[in-house]
Amino acid sequence: MRIVIALGGNALLRRGEPLTADRQRENVRIACRQIALVAPGNQLVIAHGNGPQVGLLALQGAAYDPDGAYPLDVLGAQTEGMIGYMIEQELGNLLPAETPFATLLTQVEVDADDPAFAAPSKPIGPVYSREEAERLGADKGWSMATDGEHFRRVAPSPRPRRIFEIRPIQWLLERGCVVTCAGGGGIPTVYDEQRKLRGIEAVIDKDLCSALLAEELRADLLLIATDVDGAYLDWGTPAQKAIAHAHPDALERLSFAAGSMGPKVQAACEFVRHTGKDAVIGALADIEAIVRGAAGTRVSLDGTGIRSYG
Repeated sequence: MRIVIALGGNALLRRGEPLTADRQRENVRIACRQIALVAPGNQLVIAHGNGPQVGLLALQGAAYDPDGAYPLDVLGAQTEGMIGYMIEQELGNLLPAETPFATLLTQVEVDADDPAFAAPSKPIGPVYSREEAERLGADKGWSMATDGEHFRRVAPSPRPRRIFEIRPIQWLLERGCVVTCAGGGGIPTVYDEQRKLRGIEAVIDKDLCSALLAEELRADLLLIATDVDGAYLDWGTPAQKAIAHAHPDALERLSFAAGSMGPKVQAACEFVRHTGKDAVIGALADIEAIVRGAAGTRVSLDGTGIRSYG
């Protein structure tokens, strides 16, 4: 199979964990152990989130020069290289030595008039207390929003329209390469009035970009790996149940958090509808079981309604 695996940024740097290189590498290692199990006989494309990472780089840049911090598109490119390097190295230590790897900086076109620019919603960076969030919002002009019991910076999250490097990704796959690309949803770019491509201050949703990537590559499976084991009915209540299988129509009638599970469900449903192939949402540590069909929330056109585990 040709499989697009989308690793969540919050799975690579888990909520509440220290945002250190060692911690991120350990979480990448966990993911790569699972990916290595499904590599034989399959073509793999690995995408990843970058919310915690890009937010941390923004903080570091602002600490150095509050008035000259790097824009989010440049920080997104930095995270693509940083995380791609770790994935290549950890996966390369597990797969046969002759396995080729490549990490591609991936530019993704968005619409400069996308309504998302007027309503920032994508959480990035670490969590803060209310007092810290209010201070940072005032000092740096950042938009802040609640994230559970805490607060995080939020950035505009326009929809991806076009992946510029789709052809070289295809060429590499055809030559047996394991490709890491579209990190953080890709580098957000727009055409200006002179039809010149430039970056723009935004963070594209990784899951929606991964769905577009999987569709354009004609992938057989979209696997969205995150820090929970799937989507749930009645999440956060005593009656919560993990969803095993769902038709897109039934799944979209439910309500999911806009900043976390919502985009994953939307991305899975869009890929399934556009391609007729399956998408699965599940835990990073369950990747091998997800590919076997033994874990996660599988979204499929087979059957109707929703079936929960147990």
